[in-house]
Amino acid sequence: MSRVVVALFALLAILCVCEAVRFGQLCYGNTNNRRRTWDSWGQGHFGARRGTREHKGLDIVCNDGSVVYAPFDVTLNGKVIVYTEPGKEAINSGINLKGAGLCFKLFYVAPDRTSGMVRKGERIGTMLPMQTVYPGITSHIHVQMCDKTDPTGYF
Repeated sequence: MSRVVVALFALLAILCVCEAVRFGQLCYGNTNNRRRTWDSWGQGHFGARRGTREHKGLDIVCNDGSVVYAPFDVTLNGKVIVYTEPGKEAINSGINLKGAGLCFKLFYVAPDRTSGMVRKGERIGTMLPMQTVYPGITSHIHVQMCDKTDPTGYF
């Protein structure tokens, strides 16, 4: 009997993983949330090296000036200041979001507003001009979980 119970719990765990939250389209023109792979500035996967530090997010391709959408029903929880050093003012913005049991940030987005509820697929802002700061980079939205864990499984 105990083997049957263990097997049942294992099956339920597998089903729960399959039913996990998935991010919907984040950016106009990138319906499948294509990830930034490699370019002259580096790589966009979680854990990629950034000199002496690790990349704590996942980069999703988004053209400069594109509309950014809510990936699922979310609550907007304020603006994010991405950088502290000068010279990056053109892309020094983002937004904090919560929804579907997740807390996350989107960097390089000029939010239309910074509070309230937004439904999946509704516009939440505009991709900032990344090429003005990082010429030749694959322009992207940086998705970072509030606890800095790997967001890749949600894509």
